[in-house]
Amino acid sequence: MFQLLASKTQSMKNDLLSGLTVALALVPEAVAFAFVAGVEPLVGLYAAFMVGLITAAIGGRPGMISGATGALAVVMVSLVAQHGVEYLFATVVLMGILQVLAGIFRLGKFIRMVPHPVMLGFVNGLAIVIFLAQMKQFQFADGNGVLQWLQGGQMAMMLGLVALTMAIIHFLPKFTRAIPSSLAAIVTVTLLVVFLDLDARTVQDVLADMTGNPAATIAGGLPEFGIPMVPINWETLSVIFPYAVILAAIGLIESLLTLTLIDEVTETRGRGNKECVGQGVANIVTGFFGGMGGCAMIGQSMININSGGRGRASGISAALFLLVFILVGASLIEMIPVAALVGVMFIVVIATFEWASFRLWGKVPKQDLFVVLTVTVVTVATDLAIAVVVGVILSALMFAWKHAKHVEFETWLESDGKTKVYLAHGPLFFASAQSFRDNFNAKGDPDDVIIDFKDSRVMDHSGIEAIDAVAERYVAAGKTLHLRHLSSECVSLLDKAGSLVEVNLIEDPKYKVADDQLA
Repeated sequence: MFQLLASKTQSMKNDLLSGLTVALALVPEAVAFAFVAGVEPLVGLYAAFMVGLITAAIGGRPGMISGATGALAVVMVSLVAQHGVEYLFATVVLMGILQVLAGIFRLGKFIRMVPHPVMLGFVNGLAIVIFLAQMKQFQFADGNGVLQWLQGGQMAMMLGLVALTMAIIHFLPKFTRAIPSSLAAIVTVTLLVVFLDLDARTVQDVLADMTGNPAATIAGGLPEFGIPMVPINWETLSVIFPYAVILAAIGLIESLLTLTLIDEVTETRGRGNKECVGQGVANIVTGFFGGMGGCAMIGQSMININSGGRGRASGISAALFLLVFILVGASLIEMIPVAALVGVMFIVVIATFEWASFRLWGKVPKQDLFVVLTVTVVTVATDLAIAVVVGVILSALMFAWKHAKHVEFETWLESDGKTKVYLAHGPLFFASAQSFRDNFNAKGDPDDVIIDFKDSRVMDHSGIEAIDAVAERYVAAGKTLHLRHLSSECVSLLDKAGSLVEVNLIEDPKYKVADDQLA
């Protein structure tokens, strides 16, 4: 059912005010990501409006904010540069179709399989990325276009306003929760700058810097429907399909990970498959209305959650407020000091970073810490999707390695009560050789012992040596050892235990052993 509010006790006022806060923070980010992708600012703003509105209405996670994102923009830039913006719109439509298919085939559930260390690394890496993204607001381009840090009074003004914003956000909830503290901070700092005529960079200054046009504005009309002007043939499909696949994958990974994070923060559960469909429908519509496409935005989503937004009304109102800004409120929004928005994002960074992860040192396996650090570094160095894929692969390999190091045994006595059987399970190689040797008690076993390798496989020379070492123990103890179900290559490589092997041409397995003697 259409769930406008998160629960019956959820206040519509909280969702609306939270939506307004999110919309104010969306403007510079949407413009910045449009600039990264090489398209007009309105293309990013339209995407933020349409993707945000549709996913909020029909997606699987109330309270999550979607829009144009940097992870998608960096993929789009080469497509736009080589083929033009119309090919981008066509790609966004195809991207949406692929995402809808992912939801229909119920692929969203697989995000639940992402290991916890990967999630920790993802969250920490993302917090660092958000923090580093704000650094450019403390810089300016000199006459040669080289970025330089703000100096003297300008830097002091920027830092002071950022600190004031953060202080308001932190302390205001201790006195009242009538309005979101982030919204109160933005309004307060804006009024302070306007009425005291402080020399502070504003949203309009950012627009001017990005576009090179001093009169740049976010003002515009309603998005208009239009079929992407590209040839409908196989050549076009060959151009846009690879980009569409990459964008769809990145968009879904980022959206579903954000969904999982919000699930943990709010202690509720979103619906991954429904979110896939919602993201897909949003991108299809966006492509037909001149938007650059998008996915979930973790920074804006955290602003929304921290500001009290929980229901679908928060995301819907954020999108509608953004549209109002585009249509009639551009001049007011362009007055907002960048420092106020940076302060809000710094609070998001502090709330997003898992500071508890520092307490994990020495308390969790080193493999998990390695995964957390690797995912964090890869997130900062590349993008979220690659980091998550790397993290999942690392976790899977480490899980396999951990379990491969141990050879398990079933043991029993034969009906005569004088023969003990060891049935081995698992690969025998350099990592599991010690575990294999530790399972035998030559002195305490009966005089007749059978080691059966029917459910095991000897992989390398270390495994061969382990069998020889065990055989030597039993021979030294004056006991009879039988080795069953070894491959012919194993038998040929055994030194001390070769004569103990019982050959069964029908049942014995056939496999290769990694050994220099046979290389």
